[in-house]
Amino acid sequence: MLENLLENLLENLLENLLENLLDDFSQTPAPMKPRLPFENTLPHAHRTWYPLRNSPGHLTRPENPIMRITTALLVLLHAAAAAGAVYDVGPGYAYTGIGEVPWESLAAGDTVRIHHRAQPYKEKWVICRQGTAEQPIVVTGVPDGGGNLPVIDGAAATTRSALNFWNENRGVIKIGGANTPPDAMPRHIRLENLDITSGRPPYTFTGRDGQGTYSENAAAVYVEKGEHITIRNCILRDCGNGFFCGHEAADVRVQNSYIHANGITNSIYEHNNYTEANGIVFEYNRFGALRDGCGGNNLKDRSKGCVIRYNWIEAGNRQLDLVDSDYSSLYDAPEYRATYVYGNVLIEPDGAGNSQICHYGGDSDETNRYRAGTLYFYNNTVVSTRAGNTTLVRLSTDNETCDCRNNILYTSAAGSYLALLSENGTIRLYNNWIKEGWTKSHSNPAANVLDMAGTLTGTEPGFVDFDAQQFEPGATSSCVDAGGELAADVLPDHNVALQYVKHQSARARAAASRIDIGAFEYADPDAAPPASPRELRVSPR
Repeated sequence: MLENLLENLLENLLENLLENLLDDFSQTPAPMKPRLPFENTLPHAHRTWYPLRNSPGHLTRPENPIMRITTALLVLLHAAAAAGAVYDVGPGYAYTGIGEVPWESLAAGDTVRIHHRAQPYKEKWVICRQGTAEQPIVVTGVPDGGGNLPVIDGAAATTRSALNFWNENRGVIKIGGANTPPDAMPRHIRLENLDITSGRPPYTFTGRDGQGTYSENAAAVYVEKGEHITIRNCILRDCGNGFFCGHEAADVRVQNSYIHANGITNSIYEHNNYTEANGIVFEYNRFGALRDGCGGNNLKDRSKGCVIRYNWIEAGNRQLDLVDSDYSSLYDAPEYRATYVYGNVLIEPDGAGNSQICHYGGDSDETNRYRAGTLYFYNNTVVSTRAGNTTLVRLSTDNETCDCRNNILYTSAAGSYLALLSENGTIRLYNNWIKEGWTKSHSNPAANVLDMAGTLTGTEPGFVDFDAQQFEPGATSSCVDAGGELAADVLPDHNVALQYVKHQSARARAAASRIDIGAFEYADPDAAPPASPRELRVSPR
């Protein structure tokens, strides 16, 4: 256990310790360079912890090296006392298969490390145990030297015989809902660095009742219930749904992941993402096209407290389908009435399904459950290459509103093919760049589109390289320094602090006296490079 603990801690701890020791023996010690050049600009949840730090970018400097070493040892001893067990799975390790791990008895602080191997792991399992905020239960993949993640293949997968859980046909990896281990609300679970695939018909698996076939709505990761759940740096593919969580999920984060190639042929009911949670955040993800012939949406959500920020979302019947919940615990909450979509790149390819980029409101015909609130849609870059019509947003009823600010809304077709609203609701425009010739609606000439201030139009927004999908503004773009103030209701929690980095990463948005329109800030090629995006990537161990 101590060996694993040292591996997890020494990179951060000893590097700082040794560098400070060298400074002590120098005749002219200099302040240490910050590990995070933009640390002050990041929300607390995004900062990387380094021991001995007492101010942004600087380290504590105890009186002498002995004190510093003593401090470091105390940190190590405290961590050793708090750390749980480590289960290493893979060739040459104590556990050769995932099914050998005692999933039914994992405890707070335990870590399961699944090492890459040439053959996929054909195993599936449930996580139904509880960690804590300080000691989460972590299931992490360990890539090979080329960065390839271990593959968890649901086709012909088997389940550890000691496990007995519900809805085995609904997911390759399942969180919550079991008899063994005893049913409990899973908490503080982190799943990361895994490539998870093949959870749909006609693939089969072997579970507690023998051979079974996945349901059409099976998912690569299925959260039946759980609190404080993080999915990050995963690949979710070739399943009915990529990621699915039910209404008993709370405080869910999906980060740095690549979700693509999911869905069921000739069906509109399975999606790359299908979620209904009590609080969910999507950030730094890449959402790609669904499987050929699949009619689902890319990111479909019914959650309360939904935040979609700094993602790349390309293709799907719609890129975003933000509709109503079936549960009063969600739709009666004030947080259900506000959804935040910002800093994203949303791409509508030619020949895709529905011509609407985003749907907000409901789809059940139970209008009392509809969002009936505000979609805050700002600093996104929307690109459509459809030859025909494109519509930015469909609001289900007149009770829904879109606050639309600082977005680039571009179509390769003539501007007359671009409408901002379908029929119902109200959209308010502030400081957007919109393809010249745009129209209010393709179906309702009286649509309530209110041009409030600062709208810019043109034939091109001045992208660096449209064909290469480099959608940053160039030096001559009219979008530079043309953005306006954000709605007061989104501040301070949903300020635009970061921007997406291809792919599955993010970095600080460059400081400017006035924000640029779109998902990216102009980058002067002669200026110092921005902060390294690796600071927001998961570091596989």
